[in-house]
Amino acid sequence: MKDALGSPQSVLVLGGGSDIAIATVRLLAGSRAERVVLAARRPEALDGAVDDIRSAGARIVETVRFDATDFASHEAFVDDAWERFGDFDLVLFAFGVLGDQTRSENDPAAAVDVIQTNFTGAASVAIPVARRMLAQGHGSIVVLSSVAAERARRANFVYGSSKSGMDQFFQGLGDMLHGHGVHVMVVRPGFVRTKMTAGMQAAPFSTTPEEVARAIARGLERGKEKIWVPGPVRAIATAMHHIPRPIYRRLPL
Repeated sequence: MKDALGSPQSVLVLGGGSDIAIATVRLLAGSRAERVVLAARRPEALDGAVDDIRSAGARIVETVRFDATDFASHEAFVDDAWERFGDFDLVLFAFGVLGDQTRSENDPAAAVDVIQTNFTGAASVAIPVARRMLAQGHGSIVVLSSVAAERARRANFVYGSSKSGMDQFFQGLGDMLHGHGVHVMVVRPGFVRTKMTAGMQAAPFSTTPEEVARAIARGLERGKEKIWVPGPVRAIATAMHHIPRPIYRRLPL
């Protein structure tokens, strides 16, 4: 259960190798989160993250194997996590792939991999997570979406559309869970300087995993359903959303 101040004490991270996820649970561990479970395709690669989170204050940090595209395993994975570790106050959806737009335009398998990881995988595991949280009667689901979900751009429309579908799914899930003690928050960061974006030219208003983590913590405290990081990207994305398509096509996006 959340403590008397409303802070999550038990956290499950799907995509435990994510820089944003690690920064977030490190921050939460410093604010009374005691038990953290990091789920990733290669849990053996998370030793450094485990040490960091323990040093930040978490009493128990475990790693488990999780594959976002192994859809058939998701229900059993969720059941096993709850049976092994008990209820979770917070489940953070942090997995995803950026993909290569040029390759995706020429290789259907590459496009499908991006979409299945970012959208189908998230939806597949979210259903059993939501069922467990409904049964326990409390909890928060936080999903890392993207500013790219607001409107797909020519330069990355495969990634953008996968995030848009996932984003809409979790907003609908939040509506379904509203009034049942379970809170869903969608996080839309702009360009974040992480290992996934290494070597790419940073966009205006780029941010860091630590800044996103602080925004997530504030959003949880305030019961937000959607947050943008940093704040100014909301106005930019909203403006882009309303640009007429003939003009939008001519922009260097």
